[in-house]
Amino acid sequence: MKIASLSGSPRESVGKKDAAQLRNSYRVPGVMYGGGSQEHFSVSELELTKLIVNPDVFQIKLDLNEQSYDCVVQDVQFHPVTERLVHLDLLQIVDGKPVRVELPLRTTGTAPGVVNGGRLQMLFRRVAVRGIAASLPEEILIDISELNIGDSARVRDIDVPNCEVLLNESTLLVAVKRTRAAMSADSEAEEASEEGASPEAAE
Repeated sequence: MKIASLSGSPRESVGKKDAAQLRNSYRVPGVMYGGGSQEHFSVSELELTKLIVNPDVFQIKLDLNEQSYDCVVQDVQFHPVTERLVHLDLLQIVDGKPVRVELPLRTTGTAPGVVNGGRLQMLFRRVAVRGIAASLPEEILIDISELNIGDSARVRDIDVPNCEVLLNESTLLVAVKRTRAAMSADSEAEEASEEGASPEAAE
């Protein structure tokens, strides 16, 4: 995974009033766990937003209390109306202990079905996996170069080394759907074929 840094400030209190004051100051309250004890902190809303809205997934180096902690994001909460970030959960990485992350799913190749007028449908933008953080890939690639209209690819069709995919192997990931344009083209091709048929063939 790619690595990003965040600078955290310890929280002196963890009540709702303190959290509200932090958010009014454009800071996001958070908690880090997994390393034995929980650490409550706050980070810049702007810096955190840059990481969260990024399509990539990052291993985070959190600078807190003059120490650096390697972490992965476990959960983020957004305000239901303003969609501002309101809380962050980080899991501290411990050597030899697997972590759960959601890796971006990206396609490779060009689907013949799309070339012929179909539409590529992505059922998942990210896929949950579990593995040792140092061995996790930056992304999951799925080859669509053999997908015609009506074809699809499932979890069983991808190879993600060094980790376990946390979805059933039959889960649909991408599909090439038939569009109205493709159906119209098929209809026109059929009509042209019928018109071009010889009278002997018709008999």
